[in-house]
Amino acid sequence: MNNTTTQDEYWTTVCQLEQLLENAGHCVLLKEKQIAVFRLSGCSEIYAIDNFDPFSNANVISRGMVGDLNGLLVVASPIYKQHFDLASGQCVEDDEVKLATYQSRILDGAVQLALEKT
Repeated sequence: MNNTTTQDEYWTTVCQLEQLLENAGHCVLLKEKQIAVFRLSGCSEIYAIDNFDPFSNANVISRGMVGDLNGLLVVASPIYKQHFDLASGQCVEDDEVKLATYQSRILDGAVQLALEKT
């Protein structure tokens, strides 16, 4: 990973956009934290969410299936199938569970994540 030195030092390049398969999760390690990164077809945004599934206590969210659930873009945990809103991290089935999300951007073909979680 390369730290970028734009006007904001919080951004880190994690990969090139062309390396991300559409509709599939990818796990990146950022400051010793596993983050699931998703590129959805027909969507110009990159979604970044904690890779840790609190229901199974495993780092597996990047292996989940993505889709639309009642208008929400979600990822389903591959273990117990809870759905997490990709934009907010909120668990659809349990209001008390929310995964951290991370700011992302595409800059000159590079996918970058903010070091501070949102």
